[in-house]
Amino acid sequence: MILKAKHNAIIYPFFKWYIRLKIRSEFHAVKITGEVSGRNLPVLLITNHNSWWDGLWVEWVNQQVFKRRFYFMMLEEQLRKFWFFNYTGGFSVKKNSKSIIESLAYARELLTDRQNLVLMYPQGKIHSIHDSDFQFEKGIEYVLKRLDNPIQLVFMVSLIDYFSNPKPGLFLYLKEYAENDFTTKAIQLNFSEFYQNCIEQQKREAK
Repeated sequence: MILKAKHNAIIYPFFKWYIRLKIRSEFHAVKITGEVSGRNLPVLLITNHNSWWDGLWVEWVNQQVFKRRFYFMMLEEQLRKFWFFNYTGGFSVKKNSKSIIESLAYARELLTDRQNLVLMYPQGKIHSIHDSDFQFEKGIEYVLKRLDNPIQLVFMVSLIDYFSNPKPGLFLYLKEYAENDFTTKAIQLNFSEFYQNCIEQQKREAK
């Protein structure tokens, strides 16, 4: 039995406020690059997974761009440890377990509602920010191939740079996946190309 997400009337608004406060205090600037059309569809967002910050950054982008109910898949042992995330949209997944199918089916169910944004990490675990060799697991493909309704599949690449500031700047790049190939290989390749383009654009930020 998985832990399904809840949006507590007190905890979730506090969580959104805390994210805004935390980002303002920890980063000297935040820049979102890339246009994603407002298509009034459910949103599945995937991003590089480098730190505990990632989910906070996605919810901040959600507040700025998508304005949807936020849901995110989280390892069951971490969700039980940090239980309050369950009341901010977190739902559990347990790797190497039969319940992973239940978690993916729940993600698919959430993506039938156009008011929802679902965050999934296709790498499955945290990697070094310097690791650009993306190896996606098959959960995204499983969900997408079982959907009967259209959605927006959005890539987000998050990068940080200090340049001449004592605090880092946060650079968030967005791109909508416009292909019809929903295999893991195709999505991984497209994301990897987007990531490299973001790196090149990031280098130009310093000039």
